[in-house]
Amino acid sequence: MTTSPDCPTTDVDVVLPCLNEADALPWVLGRIPPGWRALVVDNGSTDGSADIARSLGATVVHEARRGFGAACHAGLTAATAGIVCFCDCDASLDPGLLVPFVREVHDGAADLVLGRRRPQGRGAWPAHARAGNLALARMLRRRTGLRLHDLGPLRAARREPLLALSLDDRRSGYPLQMVVRAADAGWRIVEHEVPYRPRTGVSKVTGTWRGTWQAVRDMSRVLNEAPRVPTGADRPRSSSRP
Repeated sequence: MTTSPDCPTTDVDVVLPCLNEADALPWVLGRIPPGWRALVVDNGSTDGSADIARSLGATVVHEARRGFGAACHAGLTAATAGIVCFCDCDASLDPGLLVPFVREVHDGAADLVLGRRRPQGRGAWPAHARAGNLALARMLRRRTGLRLHDLGPLRAARREPLLALSLDDRRSGYPLQMVVRAADAGWRIVEHEVPYRPRTGVSKVTGTWRGTWQAVRDMSRVLNEAPRVPTGADRPRSSSRP
């Protein structure tokens, strides 16, 4: 298997948490870079999403326990590649944008790379969801010192150190817990701007005030966790470092 000139490795799994995303799947899976494996984690879809994903060449993982974190972690534990990426499955984000993220992780320039969402068009990011994200980013800065602007779902890191973080949130707090525990472990965390499109279908979380409030509550609970003592196993080790 060969790599493209833009990406130094094909040893990459992309975790795509999925709940009733039949309309978005063809576009999303069509944007997965060549040689990478798409892991579509079906979280109880009733619209045939799993069958569509399978027919399009994705590996389908089933997670019966509902929750964004439950789906993400099921994908992480099913992954076998050296580098694991995460991306929403609703066509709001282009998984092809992960190529430079993977390059940065592969080359040892960063341990966790995040996408800072920049809305493209009306309705891409509701005002209440954006306000909640901004508040959480400020709380994260106080908790960790990280000057991040977004806690978006587009991200890349090495698999084994991710598993060593022992992430246990199975709801909306999972993405934030990953960042908090990575910061506690001394990871180099960076973010890059990415275009954020209006999603296909209805959001299960940030599409409503209630969903956004629940997500903020989940993430606030994560921020109140006591800092973890690094174990050594959760510190990434890149082959490019001394």
